[in-house]
Amino acid sequence: MSVTPTPTPSQGVLFGIDAGTAVSILIVAVVALVVERLIARYLSRVAKRLKLELHVTNNLVLIFRIIILIFALATIASVGKLQPELLLGLSAIGGAALGFASQKTLGNFLAGLFLLAARPFKVGDYVRLGTVEGIVQEITINYTRVLTIGNNTVSVSNLQILDRDITNFSQGNVYCYTFEVGFDHTLSTEKIAEVFHAVFEKYRPEVPRMPTYMLIRSGGIERIYMVYLYVNKPEDIFKLRPQFSEEVYQLWDLQRLKK
Repeated sequence: MSVTPTPTPSQGVLFGIDAGTAVSILIVAVVALVVERLIARYLSRVAKRLKLELHVTNNLVLIFRIIILIFALATIASVGKLQPELLLGLSAIGGAALGFASQKTLGNFLAGLFLLAARPFKVGDYVRLGTVEGIVQEITINYTRVLTIGNNTVSVSNLQILDRDITNFSQGNVYCYTFEVGFDHTLSTEKIAEVFHAVFEKYRPEVPRMPTYMLIRSGGIERIYMVYLYVNKPEDIFKLRPQFSEEVYQLWDLQRLKK
């Protein structure tokens, strides 16, 4: 009675997969990667031609990547004729990995879908996300990237965004940016009003609407005013916000010296 020896990895079989099958799996993986790159480039060109928003293009690319990944995995499973033991092993590893990372990853993914559906802001808007403030550069399933006044790009996870206060300064074709300015009680409210109006008149030609202000709180040490600055482009906020504040305080100091 002859006994057929069990193949070993050195004889060209590993986990039930021979060398020929391994080459086939490798070819499938390479083809899937090439197809994914070609489709991503094609979609980018089409998006530029159609002038689609950046986050729309990213979402289309992501959808096609998921579809290609599913087909690639299905093809590999069919070509490789994976044994139940290997499938169970991969499932256990995948389950452990998902269990470790799913809390944030899945939550972040769902938060991204919610933001894309609710659209509290879009690419190009000037927003304040908690303590992060600037122009939205990109919205993806996982992160939202914001260009700040310091010319730095900050990536905020979509899950964190849902836990923060979201302020969108867009009002159609105009942006109404609000910020606070504080003064002590050295000058009267009439003198402070003169300071505001002098600066407002200077910036009238540069803005679509005359800036306004409002006293929002007053205490024993200082008075806080809310300033409403209107601009046509969100980039103008980066330039006008610091200039405006500096000139207000310069005039305020001059008024104090005259007193």
